[in-house]
Amino acid sequence: MKNYWTQSKKNIFVAAHRGCSTKYPENTMPAFKAALDAGVDQIEFDLHVTLDNEIVIMHDSDVSRTTNGKGKLSEMTLAQIKELDAGSYKGEEFVGTRVPTFIEFMDLVKDHPTLTLDVEIKEYPQSASEDDPAYLFCDRVLKILDDYGYTDRVVINSFSNPLNEYIYKKYGKKYRQHVYYPLPVMVGPRTINPYEYAYCACMFADFYSKYDTALKMAYDKMAEIGPQPWAGAFVKNADHVDAVIERGAMLITCNDPVEILRILREKGYHS
Repeated sequence: MKNYWTQSKKNIFVAAHRGCSTKYPENTMPAFKAALDAGVDQIEFDLHVTLDNEIVIMHDSDVSRTTNGKGKLSEMTLAQIKELDAGSYKGEEFVGTRVPTFIEFMDLVKDHPTLTLDVEIKEYPQSASEDDPAYLFCDRVLKILDDYGYTDRVVINSFSNPLNEYIYKKYGKKYRQHVYYPLPVMVGPRTINPYEYAYCACMFADFYSKYDTALKMAYDKMAEIGPQPWAGAFVKNADHVDAVIERGAMLITCNDPVEILRILREKGYHS
């Protein structure tokens, strides 16, 4: 079995946060294609479900920030969402860009030889029932990843404690799981410490941290417990890169992966 997870403190992976979202409309095909062209190690994106139960890629539950529409995504059909312009807010050259479906994205990346994915599930359970729509949605997402041969190439990402526990209890460690530090940024009741089963943790800021990331002692503690410490999307320049290298980050999620890849390569931290 191929090992896609070759990141280390000397080979820091770069994940394109919602694609190349600094210069392209986030979570769209142009942003994802630019990320692939840049040679990123990973693409991070967000999944929601439409009124007619189709899976689409968008960060917010409301379409107004990133499209010319208004209203809740969950109250629109896929056909209605496909009528929206998801690019013009970023510039005239992106007028007519559409909201992609999960399947459209997977068709784009299906033949990539080394890419990994950070799949953030934005549908959260509202009950403890295993028939809760969020759990069924999660199962569908995982099945699609399996069908495209990405089972060993993804981290499943959620801020929801109940959803994370559902995945772990049902599937064990079949799928790598992405959680967050510190624990209070995660929502909902938990019965297991997520750091006991997670593959990685995005290290948000401690109270005394100079940057929007945790202190080195927290990175060290996380690595000691088990989950790899990853740096979040605040990383924008060489100072930020230096800060997370010093702390021990093994992956950087960023909005401008072209720039972060350039900095890491100049410093000898990306192969």
